[in-house]
Amino acid sequence: MAEQTALPESTGAPGAISGGPPGPAAEPRPDKPDAAVVRDALGVGIAVGLSGFAFGVTSAGSGLSLLQTCVLSLLVFTGASQFALVGALAAGGNPYTAAAGAFFLGVRNAFYGLRLSQLLALPRAVRPFAAHWVIDETTAVTLPQPTRRAARIGFTVTGLTLYVLWNLTTLVGALGAEALGDTDAWGLDAASPAVFLALLAPMLKSTIERVTAGLAVLLALTLLPVLPAGLPVLLSALAAPVVLFLMGRKKGERHS
Repeated sequence: MAEQTALPESTGAPGAISGGPPGPAAEPRPDKPDAAVVRDALGVGIAVGLSGFAFGVTSAGSGLSLLQTCVLSLLVFTGASQFALVGALAAGGNPYTAAAGAFFLGVRNAFYGLRLSQLLALPRAVRPFAAHWVIDETTAVTLPQPTRRAARIGFTVTGLTLYVLWNLTTLVGALGAEALGDTDAWGLDAASPAVFLALLAPMLKSTIERVTAGLAVLLALTLLPVLPAGLPVLLSALAAPVVLFLMGRKKGERHS
């Protein structure tokens, strides 16, 4: 029978599982039915997977061939990085600079992987294949799950659904790009960031989280005009230590 290992209680942001023992008041979270996990995972996978159409259209409109567009979705499979790459190429950027920006933007998935590897505890032979599905959406579905079984189901269903749909809709979008005409006029390159924000918003429950998110957005928008694609998003992560520093300083002033 599949294991029902309960994950440690979270002591921070929603979905963030603490590595230490639960506090005295902590109580185990109730098990979540497999059907409910599958339903949530399918909802995210289908909703986001359909936005692969936007990438297919945008990529073809940027001058990439059908084969190049489909290979990007098959091998890269991280929407924001893909949009950053084709956006930079469409603007006349150097291919190496565009690839570097996309790479830096995709680095965040490595940090997701550090957390997910602990929660999923997958067999060593499976990990290289699972790593390809470590993206924003699978992370958002996996982290809040109360048991290892639920986390594995959420990760697998989200990853599989999203990967299949994303690649199919990328193909359809690339084939239909000519019918849409000027792809810039449709603003389809904003589809992936919009989906990510929709996933993130419900997780911002405390004032600290909202302030951190707001500061991160401000940093990204400020740096966007002056830095290569991808770097503003990475540097926006500095919002977290800044907020923590200011909070610690404020608490220190109260106790002094």
